[in-house]
Amino acid sequence: MHIPDGLISINQAIVYWIISIVILAIFFLRISKKVDMSKRSLLTALFTTAFIVATSITVPSPLGVPMHFFLIPLVVIILGPLNASLVAFLGLLIQALLLGMGGITTLGANVLDMGIVLSLVVYGIYTLFFNIDYRLAIFISTISGILAASVAQIIILSLTNTTSLEVLLGSLLPYYLMVGIIEGVFNIIVLEFLSRLRGDILEIEKV
Repeated sequence: MHIPDGLISINQAIVYWIISIVILAIFFLRISKKVDMSKRSLLTALFTTAFIVATSITVPSPLGVPMHFFLIPLVVIILGPLNASLVAFLGLLIQALLLGMGGITTLGANVLDMGIVLSLVVYGIYTLFFNIDYRLAIFISTISGILAASVAQIIILSLTNTTSLEVLLGSLLPYYLMVGIIEGVFNIIVLEFLSRLRGDILEIEKV
């Protein structure tokens, strides 16, 4: 899902960078007033590392497109949407600089779809369904967030005029729907395990 350098015009790239910077600035403004920085900083570092690994490893899929997982929905549920956006930014930056994945000019666009859009949608859906059923909230919010991120990427790519909207919708949405289902089940298992082993982690204020 990483958009490489050269695919987006510099004018569009600047807009995506500005949006990402504004969201991150809001996070730092809010986080400066929190008192649980030691635990939050440690978890942010751990999740950033896990994000880099999860999005760097691809596995074959029945659709013929290698797939990777996101981990961001799990970060949203544990730390909150703004914190998850920071994890995405740090992870994507390291990947662009050290692994040649994505790019620097397109970093804003990648953070926008894989970080900001995904995080906000996951948090909104999770909050909406939480009081109905905890597991259902995890599952639906994970799928919804990943599909929203794919739609955001489709819009970004369609604005480049490099390929048609129909091709993007037909090739990306079924693929990411499958990723969302698998990751949704995985997140339920992980969060159930954490609730029994380290319930205090799930009680961290969501930012």
